Amino acid sequence: MADIDIASDRLRCVISTQGGSIWRLEADLGAGLQPLLRPPPEGSDRDPLKAGCFPLVPFGNRVEGNRFVFDGVEHSLAPNIPWDSHYLHGDGWLADWTVDQRRQALASLSFDFQGEPYRYRATQRFECDGTTLRATLGVTNLGTQPMPFGLGWHPFFPLTPATTLEATATDYWTEKAGWLPDARMAIPETLGFSRPKTLPRRWVNNGFEGWHGAASIVWAERRIRLDIETAPALSRYFLFVSDTKFDPHYREDFFCFEPMSHSPNGQNLSALGGLTVLAPGQGMAVSMTLSCSAMRGPP
Repeated sequence: MADIDIASDRLRCVISTQGGSIWRLEADLGAGLQPLLRPPPEGSDRDPLKAGCFPLVPFGNRVEGNRFVFDGVEHSLAPNIPWDSHYLHGDGWLADWTVDQRRQALASLSFDFQGEPYRYRATQRFECDGTTLRATLGVTNLGTQPMPFGLGWHPFFPLTPATTLEATATDYWTEKAGWLPDARMAIPETLGFSRPKTLPRRWVNNGFEGWHGAASIVWAERRIRLDIETAPALSRYFLFVSDTKFDPHYREDFFCFEPMSHSPNGQNLSALGGLTVLAPGQGMAVSMTLSCSAMRGPP
């Protein structure tokens, strides 16, 4: 396990090879370094669930029953963490990544997974440029059969009383037992972010459809705006706000806005929920930029 520091004149990013995660991301917009992702704890522990952001590969979220049928073959997935009965968020966030390239403002990582039913090579590239961090995540099918793949990120953002989110979507998935998606519905007013809105202070664990791949977060108290953009433009995101029933230590101090190329449980949905079928040797990649700016004018 190692930490990799990359930086521009305005950004500092610490990447951990444990989980291929962005451990820390801070920006100096004139008032000293300020966190753009949830600040991690001090010390040597690199638990990916304490990181600022981790990758979702070979797909994100959960598959109902840990089973799916593809091309007439039934596949099973094994749970990968103790507190959830599902195979959660893929393997990348639990893997030990290799550093392939490292420069002052840039780092590239990779890891190979030879398991079942997925076999693949994953790559990441991180680059700081001024007030922008660009993360690129890729995957190549190393198996002998076509398989459905998906990519995404799981960022944890600071949550303040005045934090607002803007992220247009058309529909969302309700939630059922097991933290699984249930039914695709019209978005209720309380979860509609077509215009900037504060986050609910209650449990939220829902996937959203019909996104256009761009979003913004504003921390009015800190006078900071963060713009999120994906390329190619991703059409789904997942929104998570915890509570003390799920996490007794939760202090309403973070939320997760997760860009995804597919819907949770996509393997069991029509059209594979946006998952991309990759033939042996075929790959795909997506990028996400996080660009910050200081807000002008009176608070």
